[in-house]
Amino acid sequence: MNRPRRNREEPGPGQESVWDYPRPPACVPSERHVVVRVGDTVVADTRAAFRVLETSHPPTWYIPRGDVVEAAIAPSRTRSTWCEWKGAATYWDVLGIEGAAWSYERPTPGFTAIAGHLTFYPSRFACYVDDERVRPQEGGFYGGWITSDVVGPFKGGEGTWGW
Repeated sequence: MNRPRRNREEPGPGQESVWDYPRPPACVPSERHVVVRVGDTVVADTRAAFRVLETSHPPTWYIPRGDVVEAAIAPSRTRSTWCEWKGAATYWDVLGIEGAAWSYERPTPGFTAIAGHLTFYPSRFACYVDDERVRPQEGGFYGGWITSDVVGPFKGGEGTWGW
């Protein structure tokens, strides 16, 4: 049985531990520079994102629809998923990449700030926070964005589903 807190990485100066994030999650505004690219094409660029912070997960960054290139996105036929905290997810195809982004069009009351905002799987795009290339959360299901200012261990990889 995994005991993630026993292996908790201690955050250094300017870092956060995902084990200090709340459960249920928090929705926190950010003025950091967030950019999503496909090759040389900028798909999203903002300084008005929201981070969703949840225990054991790296942050997921939600970008206002107005800061996403509208011509780059189209509703996806990808099956919707349900988050116990945020509600039903709507998936988006991005420049032909199926189901590569998602949003909560009618989120639960605690997450109305991100209604209509999009987030992108960093495993499928070049995502940046303040010019730092984001690493994807392991496992393929979750879409957390790992940067040098966030430490784990992170849920998502093999052996972590029970966290």
